[in-house]
Amino acid sequence: VAKSEVQEAVMRAIDVGYRHLDSAYLYLNEEEIGRAIRKKIADGSVKREDIFYTSKVRGTFLCPELVRTSLEILLRKLQLSYVDLYLIHIPVPLKPGEELFPKDEHGELIFDTVDLCATWEAMDECKDSGLAKSVGVSNFNREQRERIPDKPGLKGKPVCNQVECHPYLNQSKLLEFCKSQDIVLTAYAALGSNSGKEWLSKNNPVLLEDPVLSAIAARHRRPAQVALRYQLQRGVGALAKSFNEERIRENFQ
Repeated sequence: VAKSEVQEAVMRAIDVGYRHLDSAYLYLNEEEIGRAIRKKIADGSVKREDIFYTSKVRGTFLCPELVRTSLEILLRKLQLSYVDLYLIHIPVPLKPGEELFPKDEHGELIFDTVDLCATWEAMDECKDSGLAKSVGVSNFNREQRERIPDKPGLKGKPVCNQVECHPYLNQSKLLEFCKSQDIVLTAYAALGSNSGKEWLSKNNPVLLEDPVLSAIAARHRRPAQVALRYQLQRGVGALAKSFNEERIRENFQ
């Protein structure tokens, strides 16, 4: 997607009423998002405290000494003084360096050996410093979450776990666990997985063409809204991505 479209889509979303914006270092679009936020602050549409901004530390920065560095880099890109929520993007440490996905000569990912408990302590320090208001995780299962100890001295536990979640992958067991731990589950791909991703089967069914969903949506003429409402009624935060003005409005509704 052209970077200019990112800025315009974010500004349009803020005008519509969106206040939770989710991104990550990995998406390479935070300069444009930051510019959009600052423009809407400058024209009086919102104040900084109206926006809830989420970002993530990428897998190549999970060494404890790199966690804060990653956050400081993205804050410079955003030209903001803090993020509202900072997540460990994946529970899989990768070889540190400039490559987003470091690979060997055979095209295989190069992993790193990092204690995620040490990574979490560095996340906690980011919260303590005020650079992040809250901290959490992404793509963690129950076992990985339970590896992060509730150690004395830590200022906070994960407040959020962001995972792929939609009617074809409802994450019901993980949601039950998160609720028991007072952790908010946030759903990405809430409208179904993008079949263009290399790790997905091209034969996967398309969620918004599902006959049951379509039958429910026929009464409302909004299949995407039904899929998003499904998450909200379960107590799940739903993320929806679009660059189309009409769909941005429909998703918000």
